[in-house]
Amino acid sequence: MNVTVENVGPCKRSLQVEVPVEVIQAEMQKVSAEFFRQARLPGFRPGKAPRHLVEKQYAGGIRDETRKRVLNESFRKALEEQKLRVLTEPEVKTEEFGPDKPFRFSATFEIEPEFELPEYKGLPAKVEDQQVTDEDVARALEVLQEQRAAYEDVDRAVSSGDYVVINYQGTCEGKPITEFNAAARGVTQKDNAWMLVETSHFIPGFTDQLLGAKVGDKRAVKVSFPADFVIKEVGGKEGEYAVEIVGVKEKKLPAVDEEFAKSFGAEGLEKLKEGVRDDLGKELADKRRRALVDQLVANLLARFSCELPETLIQHETRNTVYDIVKSNADRGIPKEAMDEQKDQIYAVASNSARERLRVRFAFERIAEAEKIEVTREELTQRILQMAAAYRMKPNDLVKQMQKNNTLGEVRYQVLSGKVVKFLEEHARIETVPAGSLANRPPDA
Repeated sequence: MNVTVENVGPCKRSLQVEVPVEVIQAEMQKVSAEFFRQARLPGFRPGKAPRHLVEKQYAGGIRDETRKRVLNESFRKALEEQKLRVLTEPEVKTEEFGPDKPFRFSATFEIEPEFELPEYKGLPAKVEDQQVTDEDVARALEVLQEQRAAYEDVDRAVSSGDYVVINYQGTCEGKPITEFNAAARGVTQKDNAWMLVETSHFIPGFTDQLLGAKVGDKRAVKVSFPADFVIKEVGGKEGEYAVEIVGVKEKKLPAVDEEFAKSFGAEGLEKLKEGVRDDLGKELADKRRRALVDQLVANLLARFSCELPETLIQHETRNTVYDIVKSNADRGIPKEAMDEQKDQIYAVASNSARERLRVRFAFERIAEAEKIEVTREELTQRILQMAAAYRMKPNDLVKQMQKNNTLGEVRYQVLSGKVVKFLEEHARIETVPAGSLANRPPDA
């Protein structure tokens, strides 16, 4: 068999294969024998019909089956010979097939990147020497206080630090702000809006002009929209709001005492502090491990480069764009604002997609080199965890994954976790003073 390979693009190859006549004839004899054993012709028992009648009756089927087998087997052998890892379904073009001449075909497909796996054992990383302090616990208790804060109505004039409940209507250049941007409804008009009386809240200087007001008062509030205001159409312009004071509230924090601790299910204040310290310790350990893993991955990527399959880049980029858009929509960012940033979103998604693909190919090569595998039990456990999180029956989740062809992605999630653990176990980790890793580039 004669095989030539041509590079036709990034991670794209074209094989030209010529199968000799003797291989075709030998395969056709095998196929003919199978047809002879199974053929049913009128007046003859299966396998007893004369061979020449079978070959005449089933000539087309014998030729097609032979062609299919020769094509599949020669393609498989050609891939093994050239050591190519195929990622996409090949685009196959064939010449006329017959038993008395060589069979020629070409196959074009994308392959896994070809790169030399860098040294991945002993990757350098640094972790900060951090411990949970009494100050950390005190700050956490303040957060818990905020969760139990009460907002009491007060019959007095508005003071700094109060919360006011107001109705407002805003204009710019004498027109409702929605005429500048239809998505600006919340900035234009709202009833029973809570606002903290603080200079930077809402629009800078807005709540300052409510100081001294009482419930029932109405005020005209003039503002200057910042140049980088979220509604860019009015950025840098002047505006005016008609404001009615509906309520004035003062925030009251509970005392951090035994009753406060019991409201969180603790036996007492000391037990609450112990629980808080333990939770902060776990959070700190998780943060430290994420920083460690980020360094290891960054240092691994810095050690090699490779071309990437265009099909996978496009697929991964589309998925990333979808995730970014969904995340922004969940945060309340208007579609119009995202449309204006679509080029930037796509650029970010493309860069992120390329990095994730490089990580994936590196991890899979490391797993292959170290014989790291995902067992059936590990895959099942992961699916059970996902089913519990999604509140689905495991069988229903598996069927959904099979339909969407995502079981492979779940397998990779388990595999990548095992590879990361392997990299951690073999890393050169140095402990450094707290705060020394801020904005630090990865080690080469």
